[in-house]
Amino acid sequence: MTEIIIAVATKVSEYLVAPIGRQLSYLFCYRGHMDDLNKKVQELGLAKDDLQITVDAAIRRGDEIRPIVQDWLTRADGITGQAEELMNDENKSCLNGWCPNLKSRYLLSREADKKAQVIVQIQKYHNFQNGVSYRAPPPTERFTDYEPFGSRASTVNKFMDALRDDEINKIGVWGMGGVGKTTLVKQLSQLAEDENLFTTRVYIDVSWTRDSEKLQEGLAKIQQKIADMLGLEFKEVAKPARAGELMQRLKYEKILIILDDIWMEVNLEEAGIPSKDDHKDCKIVLVSRDEDLLRKDMCAQECFPIQHLQEEEAWHLFKKTAGDSVEGDQLRPTAREVVNECQGLPIAIVTIAKALKDESVAVWKNALEELRGSAPTCLEWSYNHLKGDEVKSLFLLCGCLSNGDISMHQLLQYAMGLDLFYHLKSLEQARIKLVTLVRTLKASSLLLDVEDGKSQESSGLFNEFVRMHNVIRGFARAIAREDPHRFVVEEALGFEEYWEMKDEFTYCTHMLIGRDIHRLPGALVCPKLEFLLLDGNNSSLKIPDSFFVVTKELKVLSLSETCLTPLPSSLHFLPNLRTLCLDQCQLGDIAIIGELKQLQVLSFVGSDIKQLPKEMMQLSDLRWLDLRNCSYLKAIPQNVISSLSRLECMCMENSFTQWEVEGVNNGESNACLSELKHLSSLWALDIKIPNLNLLPPDMLFDNLTRYRILVGDHWMWHHTYKASRTLKLSEVKSLHLVKWFSKLLKRAEDLELRGLGDTKHVSNELDSEGFLELKHLQIHDSPGIQYIINSMDQWVSSRSAFPILEELHLRDLINLDAVCHGPIPVGCFGNLRILHVGRCKNLQYLLVLPTGERRELAFPQLISLSLEDLPKLSNFYSTGTTATQESLTSNEGPQGIYSESMLYVHTLFFDQKVC
Repeated sequence: MTEIIIAVATKVSEYLVAPIGRQLSYLFCYRGHMDDLNKKVQELGLAKDDLQITVDAAIRRGDEIRPIVQDWLTRADGITGQAEELMNDENKSCLNGWCPNLKSRYLLSREADKKAQVIVQIQKYHNFQNGVSYRAPPPTERFTDYEPFGSRASTVNKFMDALRDDEINKIGVWGMGGVGKTTLVKQLSQLAEDENLFTTRVYIDVSWTRDSEKLQEGLAKIQQKIADMLGLEFKEVAKPARAGELMQRLKYEKILIILDDIWMEVNLEEAGIPSKDDHKDCKIVLVSRDEDLLRKDMCAQECFPIQHLQEEEAWHLFKKTAGDSVEGDQLRPTAREVVNECQGLPIAIVTIAKALKDESVAVWKNALEELRGSAPTCLEWSYNHLKGDEVKSLFLLCGCLSNGDISMHQLLQYAMGLDLFYHLKSLEQARIKLVTLVRTLKASSLLLDVEDGKSQESSGLFNEFVRMHNVIRGFARAIAREDPHRFVVEEALGFEEYWEMKDEFTYCTHMLIGRDIHRLPGALVCPKLEFLLLDGNNSSLKIPDSFFVVTKELKVLSLSETCLTPLPSSLHFLPNLRTLCLDQCQLGDIAIIGELKQLQVLSFVGSDIKQLPKEMMQLSDLRWLDLRNCSYLKAIPQNVISSLSRLECMCMENSFTQWEVEGVNNGESNACLSELKHLSSLWALDIKIPNLNLLPPDMLFDNLTRYRILVGDHWMWHHTYKASRTLKLSEVKSLHLVKWFSKLLKRAEDLELRGLGDTKHVSNELDSEGFLELKHLQIHDSPGIQYIINSMDQWVSSRSAFPILEELHLRDLINLDAVCHGPIPVGCFGNLRILHVGRCKNLQYLLVLPTGERRELAFPQLISLSLEDLPKLSNFYSTGTTATQESLTSNEGPQGIYSESMLYVHTLFFDQKVC
């Protein structure tokens, strides 16, 4: 009985005594509850700030933030704001005169305990095991211009049935080059997506399968392309491990994978693509010219041939491209015959139709006669129809290059060497001319845009690539072989084959030596050779000393990825050489280059060169010196650079930085920056200057129109650049900024400033015109900066500033009071899309809006906003120029503006989602 009484008493105490004790603690332990809440708010703030750094980094990578993370940040912001409001109310309501207000203390203490418990619960869910973000797949290209050719209706229906059949997972499509396989497969994949047969479709060009040495590299590209479309981030680096990750992920995806332009067997399992029957939701479409390759090697269960277009279909496509004028009585008969000469090949039909569009009847009739005389290569007429020798020569040059994508950067180097633009006086004019001619070839469908648009690494004057369809390349080489006055192209595949064909090389003007060659002849007997590419060979291949004795007409020589220790002595037999590319080569003594007096383009990109020879002083006609990624280059003798008096472009990205101070001359010292003053034609420069003291007092950069200049030792070169005019300056006083870099600041598109101790008002002091061409601006670690714009300066207030700025990043500016002091000038920040501000301890508000102005007009284009560690920022803007300010939200606290207030900013300033 006693035990029962004790048990009951215990329960009673649990239900009565403990709650009573807790209630009393709210009154008598008031300070403890408030301090505990404050501590937990600080802990939560640190956790949130740490998470926000990871979130911001993910956003910059282009990732999507997981909803659970967004929700946690919102909840954390909400409870933090509520807790801080509670703590702010403490001093207002806890005293009646000099006496404690016990009721208020009790209520505040109880509320503090509740909020502290909520914070504890929120903290429990802070660790996100699946990460904070996921890779957003790129948008899938849509193909809406579908041509339902009747002759292909049966094939289309069978193809779509195969896609719907759960028992079929590999489908082949084959046909001759130019018949339209790629276009048809892309369009059918669009139809499949519209039917919801797949949630994801991936198109991959695998034309690199022509080259067996590129197979392993190509498999990695396949893996990455599929991963990108799925938003998958690989955890492993090795291809086999990645293949396992990809295989596992594809088990749960309804995906269509298209591998286009297959030339040899691709091991799908090795790439991570499931090709067995147990992955029925993964369909693979294989496209090739070779039916046997698809059926026997790739084991396609169904294969569909794509045939030439029938006569009326060809006419319909031709008329659609050339315009309805072909239906005229005078033109129609000739146009019909022109279409017949295209032999039902869509690529020929479209190309010739574009060339003849809006031309006179006489031109059409002449075209017909030429097409009849050049059968079966009907595209020859399109070449003949190109207007001007320059565009024809460029077309043939593209045709004689390798089967991969064509670098515009190298194309310009080769065109300069071959003197295709002989009447142009400068490299810049040649660059502009090349862009124009490439645009003409694209408009004629003789060149294509590359799917990805640009390379991932910088390439000096260009980082764009173009592509030539295999059929077009075949036509170009056929034309070249028949025209001895232009291009005769032979691709030497091996030593034995070379000797068997050497008599035919007597008139050869252009030669490509393939990767598989293992030995070269003692002398290359090609007396008319102007263009030689010997690229990508193994390091064991040696070039005999006498190799160039009989190639005195050579103008362009590329020996990339070759061992050249030493250079062959017969190089001095090349008096007409204008372009020499020794990219990614092993080099020793290169003094012999000084004898190539006609040299205009000299490239050492990625080579292991350690010093430039003083003999280069003789290259008085050199226009373009490319030393990118020559990280071993430590010595350039004095006066070598200044002797290159016609130099227009010098690229030294990730290269030489051992500049001497002006005046040092002991016979062994390096070049100094004052030598650049002697290069009156220099308009393009990539350079790093470790120390501002290396610049001479009278150094100016007035003539530069393309530049990437880094001043300061800590800067690192990046692989990608946002603009062609980039300037990064560190620890430079405003006096020197204006003195040395004023012209560059005015023209800069991408500007990063660091350690500006004596600059207070950026726009006012550095470019009073308002940085009219600037698109990207970063400023950090500059304690002197008070405002980015001070519109209270009457001379500035009437001028627009930063009118096309797209990105603004401000960080560690401890004395920054506001981005804009005074009313924001008209047009200022009108194009701003990204605004990131962090660790600016004194920032009170971002800008001032004139009274009555609509608040959403402040940043009309803003789509990404990040505000981090801004302890004094409680207001996004100020109205007028007084201290009258409006708060963003009642839930703000001393740590700055967070996600909840972001939603408020969203409603004020823009319709897009705020990151």
